[in-house]
This record gives sequence, structure tokens and C-alpha cells, in this order.
Amino acid sequence: MSRLDVRKTYKLYIGGAFPRSESGRSYEVVSASGEFLANVSMGSRKDVRDAVGAARSAQRGWAAATAYNRGQVLYRVAEILEGRRGQFVDEVAAAEGLTPRGAAASVEAAIDRLVWYAGWTDKVAQVLGNLNPVAGPFFNVSVPEPTGVVGVLAPQGSSLLGLVSVVAPVIATGNTAVVLSSADRPLPAVTLGEVFATSDLPGGVVNIITARTAEVAPWLASHRDVNAIDLTGAAGVDDLVWGELEAAAADNLKRVLRPTVAGNVAVEPDWSADPGLGRLRAFLETKTVWHPKGI
Repeated sequence: MSRLDVRKTYKLYIGGAFPRSESGRSYEVVSASGEFLANVSMGSRKDVRDAVGAARSAQRGWAAATAYNRGQVLYRVAEILEGRRGQFVDEVAAAEGLTPRGAAASVEAAIDRLVWYAGWTDKVAQVLGNLNPVAGPFFNVSVPEPTGVVGVLAPQGSSLLGLVSVVAPVIATGNTAVVLSSADRPLPAVTLGEVFATSDLPGGVVNIITARTAEVAPWLASHRDVNAIDLTGAAGVDDLVWGELEAAAADNLKRVLRPTVAGNVAVEPDWSADPGLGRLRAFLETKTVWHPKGI
């Protein structure tokens, strides 16, 4: 006897909880071959405001945690993702139209990337900070500090590896994140939210909104309590002009990580390439402190 499919309607992930969208709307998610997969909540402007509020409330405590502790938390996220590897492989394969082997390689790369960023949490200050030479009996020390709340437009094409690649460096350096997931491939992001919720990551450090990117991205870019925005996910959204988001972000002097551009068109980078330190630097502020040496 065949079973009926249990068709799911997934919720948002905000403040460590899974609320329904304020709008009451949802939309269908289909596989790369056009088969129905699930319904997901369609986030709204108010959901963005709620997510920013949760991220702001969590930011001070997360930034105050030791770098070593943040590394432990990220490593725990990688452990849980490893434990749910089979589910992620199925979801990535359906979302991106990959073979099981290709999807497995993408999931494994995402796990490895989490571990890589976990290892960097307590090394960033040594690599990006500095003891500056000065003329006088003073210590002059430059120390990197988190920017604050970061809005993240997740990559549209790479549903898990790309997502991990943009979120992990944000939280590894003590920031909190409001993430707009891939509009057409959101299920790996939803499941990653479940991983965050069952890990040691404090609620509000990462908030995930499933929505039509072009509809809610302008509200995230213009929100005055967002300190920085990553526009990587503007690539592949036909009705979204990333330059307009950059202009909206400039209104309160947000830091902006521009998308990769080829011929004035935003394109997704190669997420399988060595990530380097660019994204770790992107959302850090440098504080310089003077202190007398004494006698």
C-alpha cells in the first residue's frame, strides 16, 4: 500500500524560533525538474524588521563571546550538518539538479568550509590586527572588531555551499546575520536553520527569511539598524538591480560587499574555490588604541 506524501509548509527562522510569515503567504518550491517539493513561507517587510530586531538583540552577546567559543559553536554546526548529510544531499540534488555524487560533493565542501571558518575565529585578530610602530613611548595597537548586524543576500544558484560560504564568515567574526535565502532553492537554507536551532548557536545570531528576493531585499538594504550588507545574492535575480540596493545602503553608511561583476552584470563566484580571507575582512572594523609604555 502506497503512502500519501506528507507535504510540508516550512516557516521562517527568526530569533531561534520558527514563526509563520506575518504576511500569511506561502509559495511552492519545485525541484530542478519541476516536481513539487514543499511550500515555504513568503517573508515580508515586517518579517525583515523582526529579524533585524532579533539580530540586534543577539549581537552584543555574540560579539562578547570568546573567539575560541565561537569556533566551537561553528564546529558543532558542522558536526550536526554531517549527521544530517543524507537529507542535505537529497535536498541539494533536487534543488540544483545535481547527481547524487555531485550533491554529496557540494554538501561535503559546505561541511569542510564550516570547519575551515571555525578554525579562523581565534586567528583573525593576530592576522588582521597589528602592533603599529610610532614615534614616542606608546603602544599603538590595531584590533579588528565586528561591524554588527549584516544583511546577507544568499546565492541564488548554490543552495548550500554558497549559503555557508557567505554566512559562516559573518558569524565567525562576531557579527549577526539576517539572511534572505535563495528564492527558488530555499529548502537547504530551511534545513540549515534547523541545524542552527539544534546547535549551540544563540538564537538571533542567524535569522533566515524565505521570500522573493526582489520584494524584500530593498527593505533590508535600507534598514537603518543594519550595519552592512552582502549583495552576493543579487546575481541571478532578473528584477533586482543591485546598484539600487547599494544606493539604499549608503543612506546610513552601511558597509557593502558588492557582488562579482562581469560586464556590469552580477554573477555568482565559483564557490568551490579557495575562499581566502576576503569575507572575513569584509565585515570587520579596525579599532586603534594608544597606551603609554611607562618607564
